[in-house]
Amino acid sequence: MKLWQTLRVAFRAVLRHKMRSFLTTLGIIIGVGAVIAMMAIGAGARSQVEQAFAAMGTNLLIVLPGSSTAGGVRGGFGSMPTLTHDDLDALRQQVVTVKNAAPALRSTQSLVSDDANWTTSVTGTTPEYFDIRNWPMESGPGITEQDVEGGTKVIVLGKTVVEKLFGANSDPIGQNVRVGSTPFAVVGVAIGKGQSTSGQDYDDATFIPVTTYERKIQGGLNNYLQGTIYVEAVSMDAIGRAQKDITALLRDRHHLSARDDDDFSIRNMSEIAGARQQGTETMTMLLASVAAVSLLVGGIGIMNIMLVSVTERTREIGLRMALGAKPLNILSQFLIEALVLSVAGGAIGVAFGLGTARALAGRFGWPMLVQPEVIVASVVFSASVGIVFGLYPARKASQLDPIDALRYE
Repeated sequence: MKLWQTLRVAFRAVLRHKMRSFLTTLGIIIGVGAVIAMMAIGAGARSQVEQAFAAMGTNLLIVLPGSSTAGGVRGGFGSMPTLTHDDLDALRQQVVTVKNAAPALRSTQSLVSDDANWTTSVTGTTPEYFDIRNWPMESGPGITEQDVEGGTKVIVLGKTVVEKLFGANSDPIGQNVRVGSTPFAVVGVAIGKGQSTSGQDYDDATFIPVTTYERKIQGGLNNYLQGTIYVEAVSMDAIGRAQKDITALLRDRHHLSARDDDDFSIRNMSEIAGARQQGTETMTMLLASVAAVSLLVGGIGIMNIMLVSVTERTREIGLRMALGAKPLNILSQFLIEALVLSVAGGAIGVAFGLGTARALAGRFGWPMLVQPEVIVASVVFSASVGIVFGLYPARKASQLDPIDALRYE
């Protein structure tokens, strides 16, 4: 018997009992649907975490100054200036695992344009900061080395600040804003970054040259930096090594003995990102594993119904054998029937899973990312379930004795 004839007979047998066939495939449908939905939601969450940390900067380390102590109360890292401009220069020049380093001196200030005012953060920094944060300009040249060297009164605005001071879709390049009582010329608008995982609006920020900041906003610390240092490692693989190198350099420069605690702190953002991503992946795999149990149950259902079908069609099998059908023909017929049931269930399950994922994403505001390879793998797996669990009933049918089968009542 030709393949297409076998397929026709198999489809006819499946469609003969539509409700029974649907109920048989229900386990496959639920299993595949659950896997697709969970993987889509999980992949979306993982992508969201990756985007959030990419917005913070690539290969990023943040060096914070030390902790103050007054009356037995410790102020926490950042409350005591212990980092200097010389430390910053040493990080740039002496640590081979460091690609870039930039200061970030930050305070909250009121900005005033001709028609509006807005209170936001003002950060004193250098051009390297925007490279470290992977934050290019949408318009304007931004802060340059000449601005830092000359202490010029120029400012870069985030998208949110532009909207609040000048209106949406406006171009403020060349216009002036006052920070306190000091006028600054707008030389750049940073491209929109959106929000962090904690809800912080990255675009609600402004940036001026670090030298200007120290002269016009907060001064009086001489060589000390009243802020943090952002560091970019040469590669993702070198982040751990860069953290150790920075620690060794700063301890040596600050003359700390082996018994002394660090008077600074280093935050490794890749470790935080990795921990969050690992948690997301673990939960996704757990949910997918639970959903895969439905596929196993569906496979058992297929085996059960195929065994019932073999019993019901014993006389048909005997008649086909008497007319010349070989055991291989009988085996392939029932195996194809099982395959049709499982693949049909897989196809319906894919549609069910995508619909469920879209509904959950819309209802709860969850991210969603459809992965074509997961869809293909789910359908292939459902087909494999049909073959594995349909093999025993098909083999049992092919081994029936024609005479006994014809006598079966």
